[in-house]
Amino acid sequence: MSIRYMDYSWYMSMKRTNVYADPEDLAIIKEAAKRRGISEAEIIRHGIHLAAMANRVWDEPLFSRTFEGKGRTPSRSEVRDTVADAVRREADPDSGTAA
Repeated sequence: MSIRYMDYSWYMSMKRTNVYADPEDLAIIKEAAKRRGISEAEIIRHGIHLAAMANRVWDEPLFSRTFEGKGRTPSRSEVRDTVADAVRREADPDSGTAA
């Protein structure tokens, strides 16, 4: 699996900060940077980005769609069929099936 790093070629808009890090973590970062052929700073920036995104509070809920149901937990096949129907409706909006 390849990790995709962000393009930080526009360093002028970045802010400098100092952090304290565990020496063992820094050694792991140093080895990974050497192995991948990228800077240690790039790995640290990627980690900061992941931490920021993991702690972000979104304006809208992740799942905004609601589904009408029977008031019970649907079976695996009911979920599969419902999702398949929704995909078909989105792929062919002129199918005549009401959403």
